[in-house]
Amino acid sequence: MAYSRSAPEILHGVSLQVAPRKMTAIIGPNACGKSTLLKACGRVLAAHSGDVFLNGRAVSAYGSKEFARIIGLLPQSATAPDGITVADLVARGRYPHQNLLHQWTGDDEAAVARALQRTHTSELAKEPVTALSGGQRQRVWIAMVLAQQTDILLLDEPTTFLDLAHQLDVLDLCRELVDEYGTTIVAVLHDLNQAGRYCDEIIAMHDGKILAHGSPEDVITADLVHRVFGVSCRVIPDPESGTPLVVPLMQRNID
Repeated sequence: MAYSRSAPEILHGVSLQVAPRKMTAIIGPNACGKSTLLKACGRVLAAHSGDVFLNGRAVSAYGSKEFARIIGLLPQSATAPDGITVADLVARGRYPHQNLLHQWTGDDEAAVARALQRTHTSELAKEPVTALSGGQRQRVWIAMVLAQQTDILLLDEPTTFLDLAHQLDVLDLCRELVDEYGTTIVAVLHDLNQAGRYCDEIIAMHDGKILAHGSPEDVITADLVHRVFGVSCRVIPDPESGTPLVVPLMQRNID
């Protein structure tokens, strides 16, 4: 799979099924194809061969608004129009629900307010997006996707630019969406310990291929971490959650 027919192949022989109403993390080193896989699922990129299916239909068969009412995608590097306020940007998440017969309603207003509240950005509603810090902007983009109110969320590095407290806020929110609302979430994550603690399934990638797909306990092992990242480590139970905890070995101990 590649961006165009003249571009090099990025994904090789990828085949997987995402578990519904679960949170799945895609992990792997930089440039291994994680974002490409997510973009293919979100219909941003088209495959040279094969297809991506949603509810038994190829994603290419959906109309744009119909697809956007089912799947929300937060890309890695989102850009906002100059001068747009936080409230106006988040309101754009309601676009798939608008048509000539259904204009802006109280339900749309409530969805925007709820998304701002859940991402702790309500106090920023009147601020221009360009005036925000990187962490604030990331939370606002997440709010826009939440306002879209889709059954499936595709999140490409949603904790980028966030400090630890806000990383945990975002991941706690993801778990709430899965556990209380049955949302299906697929997220590219770099922190293996957060992936192990918060996710039901892990997809491990390397060099455009899927090396493992399963529960955190089955995927996050010392052998796989070394194969994927070239890092020697121990994997022990997290004392707080019991999930796999990766402890890298000190280089002098390896030598």
